[in-house]
Parts: sequence; structure tokens; C-alpha cells
Amino acid sequence: MGSSLLTNSSAMTALQTLRNVSSQLATTQNRISTGQRVSTAADNSAYWSIATSMRSDNAALSAVSDSLGLSAAMVDTEYTALNTVIGDKDSGLTKLQALLVEAKTAGIDRTKIQSEITQIQQDMKLKANSATINGINWLSINTSSGSSATPATFNLVSSYSRVGGTPTIGSITVTTATFALYTTGGSTTSGILDTVIGNSTTGFASVDSLAIGALTDAATDQAKLDGYISQVTAAINTVASAAANLGAVKNRIATNTEFVKNLMDSVDRGIGQLVDADMNAESTRLQALQTQQQLGVQALSIANQNSQSILSLFR
Repeated sequence: MGSSLLTNSSAMTALQTLRNVSSQLATTQNRISTGQRVSTAADNSAYWSIATSMRSDNAALSAVSDSLGLSAAMVDTEYTALNTVIGDKDSGLTKLQALLVEAKTAGIDRTKIQSEITQIQQDMKLKANSATINGINWLSINTSSGSSATPATFNLVSSYSRVGGTPTIGSITVTTATFALYTTGGSTTSGILDTVIGNSTTGFASVDSLAIGALTDAATDQAKLDGYISQVTAAINTVASAAANLGAVKNRIATNTEFVKNLMDSVDRGIGQLVDADMNAESTRLQALQTQQQLGVQALSIANQNSQSILSLFR
């Protein structure tokens, strides 16, 4: 093909190649600077859409993780209070039971024993009232029908999943009546420690209100003491069962917390597989494209010089 001043095919080819290399170089530089091979929908609309949804799911899982943390603190507070109410040989229901057994002794000063019992009763109520976190208390509840009433159940958010476009929120349901030691606001008391039980022989009292200061060694009074001992023993078993229930909830929350964290890591890895750039490959590609760009500039320069050589024919 002859030389032409109007059309420089070699220069056009070199320029087209240089443009292509520059475009690839810009893409590679963007991947290196962002760390992603799919940073916008224009890069790969399908992968970008999937990754965006997965990031949204991870944000929801992060909220679940925070909720589980708050739930764990709440359950731990109530669990600790229940264990304190059960007590040991020096406190709580365990000490109360021992004092009542001691009160069975003939001729013992039951007035002095009652002073200890009163202190234990007040201390247990204080512990129950103090088991409040974020304005919620499961041990001392309000059973009125008004807006201040304690909800009958609490749903502790424990999981999040999405199938298609349908999200599902999992929760652990806690029934407050199971753990209530004291109740207020209702027409009658129904807590484990403030429910009045008994009969004409054993007497009518709650663990919170029983009093032995006026009892004697008479058979009828001894029968009342037996009834009180049975009542406190039953209360210990009930509170222990409630604590065991909370312990199971506590373990379930801990398990779910670990699972949610692992799931978030898995989702992060999945997103990375879709959109993250392979930095080793991109750095190698960058060096190759920079070399191609330099060669393209030289090729274009040589092609342009061919037109200049035509001038020598007219000298």
C-alpha cells in the first residue's frame, strides 16, 4: 500500500491499541485502589447486586449480635439474682429454711429467730427489685392491666435469615411468670415468694410474710412450723427450677451469639469471593499494561514519523 498524507493506517492502528491498553490500565488501577474487581454495578451487575444484598444481610446480623449481647446481659442479671435468692447457709431461702428447722427446737427463743427471718425476707425482696436492666425486671413484675404492666412474655431476638426476598427473625421467648418472685399491681399476688398458701392447720402465709415470733411449743404451732418449712422447701425447688430455665436460655444465647459471629464471617468471605480483586494478579497485570502502554506510545511515534519522511521527497 502506498504512502498517504490523508490516511495514516499505521498511526490509527497504534492509536487504537494504545486506547485499549489505557482503558485496561485504568480498570486495573481502579481495582488496585479500591481492592475490588466489582465496585460498581457497571463492573458486573449480577455480582454487584448479590454482594449488596449480602452486605444488607450482614448489617442485619450485626444488629442481631448486638441484641444478643443485650439479652445476655439481661438474662445474666436475672440469673444472678435468682441464685442469690436461693442463697447458701448464710443467706437467702437456704438460710431461711435452716432457721425454720431451728425454730422447731423446744423452748427456743423464736422472737430472735424471727428478727433474722425478717432481715432475710427484706434482703430477698431487695435483691429481686434490684435485678433491673434497661428498665426490665423479670423477678418483680407488675401484673396490673394498665400500660405499666410487665409483658407476659419477652421475645429475645436470636437470629436472622432471608430466603429470596422474605426475611425471617428468630427469637427466644421468655415467660415472665416463670421467674416472678414478687408481683405488684394486681388484685392478688402470684409470685413464687409472695403467694399466700396454707390451710387452717398450717396457717396462711407467703414466704415473704411468714412470721414465727408468736409461735410456741404447742402442737398447733408446731404444725404451722412444719407447713412453713414445707413451703420454703417448695420455694427453693421452684426458684432453682426457674434458675435452671434461665441457665438454659443463657447457654442458648451464648451458642447463638457464636453462630451469628461465624455466620457474619462466612458472609464476608462470600462477598469477598464475588467482588474482591486478586491483588497478586492485578499487580502483575499493572506492570504488563504499563509496559504495553510505553510500547504503544513508541509505536504511535514511529507511525507518525513515516508521514514526516514523505517531506524528504520534495526537497
